[in-house]
Amino acid sequence: MQEFLWRNHSSLTEFILLGFSRSTKTNLILFIVFLFLYLTTLLGNGLIITLICMDSRLHTPMYFFLSVLSILDMGYVTTTVPQMLVHLVCKKKTISYIGCVAQMYIFLMLGITESWLFAIMAYDRYVAICHPLRYKVIMSPLLCGSLVAFCGFWGISCALIYTISAMILPYCGPNEINHFFCEVPAVLKLACADTSLNDQVNFILGFILLLVPLSLIIIVYINIFAAILRIHSNQGRLKAFSTCASHITVVTMFSIPCMVMYMRPGSKASPEEDKKLALFYNVISAFLNPIIYSLRNKDVKRAFFKVLGWDKESE
Repeated sequence: MQEFLWRNHSSLTEFILLGFSRSTKTNLILFIVFLFLYLTTLLGNGLIITLICMDSRLHTPMYFFLSVLSILDMGYVTTTVPQMLVHLVCKKKTISYIGCVAQMYIFLMLGITESWLFAIMAYDRYVAICHPLRYKVIMSPLLCGSLVAFCGFWGISCALIYTISAMILPYCGPNEINHFFCEVPAVLKLACADTSLNDQVNFILGFILLLVPLSLIIIVYINIFAAILRIHSNQGRLKAFSTCASHITVVTMFSIPCMVMYMRPGSKASPEEDKKLALFYNVISAFLNPIIYSLRNKDVKRAFFKVLGWDKESE
């Protein structure tokens, strides 16, 4: 694949990522902000993974999927943010052609996997609320592992289609990408060929990879809410709703910006809007995920206090 892409990229050997601003002062402020967000994201998601591994009470399907989500988020931001931080403080803002291809593929692979993982997490909540007595039987370790493998398969295969369809086009120059990383819509604007077929491919894949899992999530939650309304206890209803609120919030923050980015024609895309959307579902979403899941989750907070030796105070 690497040799094939190399033969088809014409004379370009590298791209220039324009980033956010040409102002040194602005870039320094952005560097401090994004460095804080990146380190906090790694710390928050790393802490969740550690707590889930250390506390046996968190060895359940729900927290298994949450740990996978945290791993994906850490990889997701690491694919783009470290390079962005370097470009914010350095004059040289280039990325090699092969480096751009690799970044594009890894970013898509992790994002697509995460999109399907959200649907799997919704199904897990459905089984837990609607079939509580059979929950551990249905959500067996084998099934959980198979579902995660299914998500990974979609990520690996569809990211390959996305990447090849974009990088098979000739790129003759200019080589300035008006973005902070090599994202498909931004790179396609530099192609010296008709990209209408790519727009169609992006729309079809976007439908399969975003709308289908989102539709499944909506169907699952309709059934969950119907089951919750049949619960007679107000406290029971509140507890059931609270277990779903975190997941719904995270899915909304991730899916809507992704749909806007990948399912609209490239001609209607604004570079500045694209950057803001990418920041939201790449950086902000990964930063907020551990906060959303931990602040509303008594089990995670209890595990945290136990690690600190404050277990008695948390009871």
